Amino acid sequence: ANVISRKATKDILMRLSNKTALITGASRNIGKQIALTFAREGSNLIINTKNNQELLESVADECRVQGVRVVPVMGDVSNPQEAAAIVQQSLAEFDHIDILVSNVAVRPHKPILAISDEEWNQILNINLNATFYLLKAVLPGMIERQSGSIVAMGGQVAISGRPNTAAVAASKTGLLGLIRAVAAEMAPHGVRANMVNPGFINTERHHPEWYPERSGGQQVKMEEVRKIPLQRQGTTADIANACLFLSSEEAAYITGEQLNVVGGKFMI
Repeated sequence: ANVISRKATKDILMRLSNKTALITGASRNIGKQIALTFAREGSNLIINTKNNQELLESVADECRVQGVRVVPVMGDVSNPQEAAAIVQQSLAEFDHIDILVSNVAVRPHKPILAISDEEWNQILNINLNATFYLLKAVLPGMIERQSGSIVAMGGQVAISGRPNTAAVAASKTGLLGLIRAVAAEMAPHGVRANMVNPGFINTERHHPEWYPERSGGQQVKMEEVRKIPLQRQGTTADIANACLFLSSEEAAYITGEQLNVVGGKFMI
């Protein structure tokens, strides 16, 4: 009889078996959950952060429980040399990268007239240029393999204008343009590129001043939730599952799109 082992059955059910994913901003919040979700689905991982190696190592340990290989790599992806070095180290460990999730971002709120030139350039460098640097490094291998999936992390400001977010909105809207252009250019090579826009997500905020909608306590939070048709705050798992879908073969005919994970807030 054809008996399929439990391990083989598990491999069949895993959506990212034999894949390798590079995830930036993976030490906490959405990036951490993406790493854990991908590990659960069988993907080997390169996880990256700029500042906290201890947190990154902890995420790596949690992912390894799923039986996958995990390589934590420190580095600043908004620096072109460091971004290239991170990808080169990843390729030395795994030979190829199947999936890139460009997640690292900053979201400071500031009136446009109060934004300095230095702040403007820093925000665009982290939120937009970092993805460009990573793409330049991972795409040659994906083209050679005629396969790959890119997922960039957008935000509500890429859907609708909001006060005091000029630099963030410019960077995230530019990111959508980059993703669409890459999707069109890379489609003949079997490489897909999409963007996920998170809504009001329940995450730990190290910079509460960036999120004025959260500064008024539970009452303000409930007012924000009432604006959402699904009547709840999103979770990091909601975003990670969207990234998983776009990275898997289930989304093999989807490219150049943005997936709004916002609870219906911006439906028309």
